[in-house]
Amino acid sequence: MIILDEPYVSRYLRETIISAGLPVLINEMSETQDFPDETMLMDDAASIALMKDDPDQKLYSNSEHALQWIADNLVFTGLPETIRQFKDKVAFRRLLLPLFPDFFFREVAAEDLENLDIRCIPKPFIIKPAVGFFSAGVHMVTSDAEWEKVLLSLREEINVHSSLFPPQVYNSATWIIEEYIQGTELAVDACFTADGEPVVLNILSHMFSSDADVDDKVYLTSKAIIREYLSPVMNLLRQIQALTGIRNFPLHIEVRVDEDGHVVPIEVNPMRFAGWCTTDIAAYAYGINVYRAYFEENAPDWETLLADDNGDVYALFVVKPPEDMPPKTIVGFDYDGFTASFAHPLEMRPVDFDLYPVFGFFFVKMEDGDMREAEAFLQADLREFIRIR
Repeated sequence: MIILDEPYVSRYLRETIISAGLPVLINEMSETQDFPDETMLMDDAASIALMKDDPDQKLYSNSEHALQWIADNLVFTGLPETIRQFKDKVAFRRLLLPLFPDFFFREVAAEDLENLDIRCIPKPFIIKPAVGFFSAGVHMVTSDAEWEKVLLSLREEINVHSSLFPPQVYNSATWIIEEYIQGTELAVDACFTADGEPVVLNILSHMFSSDADVDDKVYLTSKAIIREYLSPVMNLLRQIQALTGIRNFPLHIEVRVDEDGHVVPIEVNPMRFAGWCTTDIAAYAYGINVYRAYFEENAPDWETLLADDNGDVYALFVVKPPEDMPPKTIVGFDYDGFTASFAHPLEMRPVDFDLYPVFGFFFVKMEDGDMREAEAFLQADLREFIRIR
């Protein structure tokens, strides 16, 4: 069963639901999708009954907005508690203590941030909301002198992000401070089968402009990336399954790989793959429909997929306005001009920038591993494409 919710449903996901005959919960978002009459649309009672009648019924949501419905209606499945263990970053760190006993983290209530003595906290560290999304409220602190500036930013962001996302997606009441993990950051779309076997559906490398950058802006996937990291990521997923016993479960996990090849989790986003349906990049890069792979337990044959590598890299660009540009001054974005500035554009997905702090999501291919377009995008402020009042 699929639960559709804000902020975005891709055409690709909608078409997959129709072609695969997947049942969908009736809610405000699903009612806007104009599904054909034969689509299996189910109200709350029918959806709950479906989950009760079939303990192995798989559930997926494109958005963490659906987590509250799951918490309210599916306690009998055990899913709400599993979701809480992952979504609450403090609970997640406690879950992983047997695997990473020396990892430093600390829970801080929002009201204690002002009086927090950071002199005794090892640096650099990351501070972020215990329940968060889309890099909202995430900051790196490398010295005591930076703290006042970060604290000011946190106050401003709490007001903005609390109005954009429901509390099950973003909650500023509790924060976590944790050690900064050096190394390559990966974002992995994966799932567990009915037998608890992990399946990796895609691995993306998070590209940054500097060591201090924590922004979600550029993600890359390629056969070389999959080949390098598939085995260690699978090992981590097996360890997580051993701790939790999870089955029939999709997730998007972010990790860092240090110079010794150790894979250290940053966070797990439950019940979904890469947000805003950006997981669809796997279809362009590898011909993988991640939704079907999960529901039909059709694991990618990575050995065959990786056998022939032409060096192409596929990228996801999160297209955002500059931080210093007041949102109220923006009246438009030149999507056509932006897309035409790339050699091999694949798809531009516009987003209502009046509702969310992003213009859209852009898929692009970079042939022969030529990274110049990705490097340029990381540094660009995009003002040439933004129309202002």
